[in-house]
Amino acid sequence: MGRRVGLLFLIAWTAPRIAVAGMPGIALSEMARLRLQTISFFLLVLLLCAWGVQGTWNGLRRDFPRLPRLSFGRALGLVALWGTLFLLILTMISGARELMTPGAWKKQGLTYRLESEETPKRAPEAILETARHNKLEALRRALWKFADSHEGRFPASDEQTALAAETWETPDPSGMRYLYVPGRKTDSGFALLAYEPGLFGRMRLVLLANGTIRSMSLSEVREAVDKETR
Repeated sequence: MGRRVGLLFLIAWTAPRIAVAGMPGIALSEMARLRLQTISFFLLVLLLCAWGVQGTWNGLRRDFPRLPRLSFGRALGLVALWGTLFLLILTMISGARELMTPGAWKKQGLTYRLESEETPKRAPEAILETARHNKLEALRRALWKFADSHEGRFPASDEQTALAAETWETPDPSGMRYLYVPGRKTDSGFALLAYEPGLFGRMRLVLLANGTIRSMSLSEVREAVDKETR
């Protein structure tokens, strides 16, 4: 009779249940679920460490019979005690470090780092401005190197094979090329030699024939180009 009741209870427990629409479902929030997973993981690690300590201790009893047998409960308490002591020591080290250098350490993720080691954050505009200057400076060096071996004359066009194709490209991801004014020489003074296309706003960086890099508005660039055309 007892077996039949137990079998009926097992069948009723494992039988699929009919879901009724509108029934409330109880579930943990995302934060609570993550915390529960973290706690479960550390509990599992703690139990595994206790099992390892118990096996190691009892294994040593073969060579040292005078050692008492270690139960799993005692091994668990020993691991918890050692973990607490290590946590106490690390907390004391962290506190002593903060006392010696107050305010010098800043938390970053799971670790700390010195404030002086942090590189100052630069605005994207400043980074782009630096990249624009560096790229135009690289073009200037390439053009002057070419002119030194061609009696002070710059390339006849921006398709000059003596210069690499990437030298003419702006730092913009589109890879657009600089606009080039051919027919210049190194003694052309303040004549316009190369300038940026309309990618970076109203102000453009320009390269003059005397090697100067400066910023000019769109109207000033157009005026200089029209003067050359005339």
